[in-house]
Amino acid sequence: MDAALAIDLSELLARVREALEDALPEKQWVRAELSSVQARSNGHCYLELCEQGEGGGLVAKARAVIWKSRFTALANYFREATGSDFQPGMQVLLRVQVSYSELYGLTLVVDEVEPAFTVGAAELQRRQTLERLEKEGMLDAQQALSLPLLPRRLAVISARDAAGYGDFLRHLSENEYGFVYEVDLFEALMQGADAPASIVDALQRAECAPEPYDAVLVLRGGGSSLDLSCFDDYGLCLGIASCGVPVFTAIGHDRDRHVADEVAFESVKTPTALADRFIDAFAAEDERIGAYITRLRLAFSGRISALESRVDLLEARIRAADPRQILLRGYSLATDTAGRVLKSVARIRPGEKVQVLFADGGIGATVDEVHKKKKN
Repeated sequence: MDAALAIDLSELLARVREALEDALPEKQWVRAELSSVQARSNGHCYLELCEQGEGGGLVAKARAVIWKSRFTALANYFREATGSDFQPGMQVLLRVQVSYSELYGLTLVVDEVEPAFTVGAAELQRRQTLERLEKEGMLDAQQALSLPLLPRRLAVISARDAAGYGDFLRHLSENEYGFVYEVDLFEALMQGADAPASIVDALQRAECAPEPYDAVLVLRGGGSSLDLSCFDDYGLCLGIASCGVPVFTAIGHDRDRHVADEVAFESVKTPTALADRFIDAFAAEDERIGAYITRLRLAFSGRISALESRVDLLEARIRAADPRQILLRGYSLATDTAGRVLKSVARIRPGEKVQVLFADGGIGATVDEVHKKKKN
């Protein structure tokens, strides 16, 4: 090869730049995933875009930039429309101008974004996750588990400094009944691209704890739809469905409903509502026990009353059969010298001594004669 026929690197790259500029003179709308987002102090925002194939492998990637002159406006527009900032893992639709530099290579300069595409991509992911879990028979797997009547040992998956976790602990510990629970925190990331793997790891640690838990609670306070989109992740939802302990979720606001909620043993609206769920379980049992005590007390009182009535009746019968009661009505009672009551004149002979008893005393007497009743 004759070196004289070769060209300089700068000339080659200049030709590449000219070819790209000729081939792509207009701005292009591009679909991609954000793999990294770096907002610099100089006001520029540097992005790394990527595309994954059906098998999950990386098939393309490129650098992109939003210059300071456009970044603030685009970021504010995107935040107002989606409720979230640019974050890794998001699917985005960007308008770019292809730029090529002999020193820095290929760069896509972003000047516009379509937030509706990002929101729609998140909803599409949610539907696909639901369909996949249902097809695999995992959507209702948690419903085969049973919860103890009084769940006391609770494993909580949350960020330690999360407001929702604090609200849950405060509401649970300050319950009006004084019920006491054992709560252990398993820390995890609760938003962003790394959140699903972090939460699944916490689930596995809670499930494999030396002393079993009665329930695992996944807590996450409010946030934007995109902030909470990690709870539609297939891997995370499969981890919840596969857990051998009943999993409760309290994610987002009243309006939010995620795939994680669908596969959980039970889901409630907020962390404080979840605390009420366990307080109510103990309160209901306390009420049932109180009702049993009341029924036993009433039954015992009824039994005692019945026995007292029988005793009163027996006492009345005894009093009625008492000879002294008969004597008080003006009758008298005759006995022989041994004190035996004389019920007939058949064995009494004249000259025998008898005692005649009255209500206020008695007299001794001698039988002068015996009169027997004549038979008809």
